Amino acid sequence: MKKQIFAALAALALTFAAQQGAGASDAAPVTVDNYGRKVTVTETPQRVLTLGPNCTELFIALGLGDKIAGNTLDNHSRGPLPEYAAEYARVPELNYGSATREAALTSGADFVFGIDWEFGGGGLDIAELEANGMNVLVERASSFDEAYDEIRSLGKIFKIEARAEEFIKEQERRMKAVADKIKGREPLRVLVYDSGSSGVFTCSGENFESLLIERAGGENVFGGLTGKQWVTVSYEEAVAREPQVIVIHDYDSPSVEAKIAEIKANSALSQLECVKNERFVTIALESVLPGSRMAYAVERFAAGFYPEIFADE
Repeated sequence: MKKQIFAALAALALTFAAQQGAGASDAAPVTVDNYGRKVTVTETPQRVLTLGPNCTELFIALGLGDKIAGNTLDNHSRGPLPEYAAEYARVPELNYGSATREAALTSGADFVFGIDWEFGGGGLDIAELEANGMNVLVERASSFDEAYDEIRSLGKIFKIEARAEEFIKEQERRMKAVADKIKGREPLRVLVYDSGSSGVFTCSGENFESLLIERAGGENVFGGLTGKQWVTVSYEEAVAREPQVIVIHDYDSPSVEAKIAEIKANSALSQLECVKNERFVTIALESVLPGSRMAYAVERFAAGFYPEIFADE
């Protein structure tokens, strides 16, 4: 009987030691590289600000929606994808537009994951957020490798590394399925039309959207431009590139309908065959940002570029 009691106590001691060891491991500091910034997290964050709808959806996709304490930039959103809608609806809104300094500093958050345009240049100051107890991970990927590195960093920080890898593999699987269907096709020349006034506000080759277009069987006609992600080109320059299809960003204002009307009324753009034939592909702005919708964007682009291939999907 004594031997049995001793064995039971020993087993309990081993279990307790194992649990303590696991807890110590979970509490061990995690350091990730964020474009040259070392971000060290000593405890798994519990209250997170996701600055940008793409960042919010990514957290939900990774099973971290319950940790979101506030989000921003819903003014640049056309609403979450159906699979994320229910959980997205429960996310508190920090700001409808860009984050304000006061809202961020009084949020009680211990971690911030946000798109790069929310920081600096009149936006939030990373050093100030860190001084107020918030670790900051900036989303600014300009390649798939960088986007996947960001996701893997979140996996390490929130102890969901397997889930992060699973998400990456699923994105790659879906994009490969598109590539298999369009194999052998000559890339279509694509003009991205975000907005227009004194010219076409479009994306350069440094913009992540160019990579999504490429994966979908297109080629950004201004993909050769570098230096910054967004550029304004003249209407004449756009026409000279002879685009075969125009991608139009959908967000709050101006509406897609207004943009199409602008294009048709423009004396230069209206001469394009793709305008005459209404070869327009619309997509929500958050869909062309790195995050949860990479495969979705490629699928949507491909369906618009090659409707004869994807007509039944």
